[in-house]
Amino acid sequence: MSGPNMGMPVVPSTEDEDDSFGEAEYAAINSMLDQINSCLDHLEEQNDHLHARLQELLESNRQTRLEFQQQLGEDPDDDYDCDYDYDAST
Repeated sequence: MSGPNMGMPVVPSTEDEDDSFGEAEYAAINSMLDQINSCLDHLEEQNDHLHARLQELLESNRQTRLEFQQQLGEDPDDDYDCDYDYDAST
């Protein structure tokens, strides 16, 4: 995307022109909305992928912490409890 007008020329209106949109203007707006929708879909996919990877990392870190505590002979419940589950839907 190239900026706020997304490559569409900005033509100042004159008093003689009709203020209503024509088909070309609606088609241009629809095209811009389609591009925005596509970008938002891509961002949502990336966000979902990152969320899944972070959940995997969190679980891996929990497992590693428990293994270290077991090796040291500590009770895992005595240590700092970080069983916080992130919920991205809020």
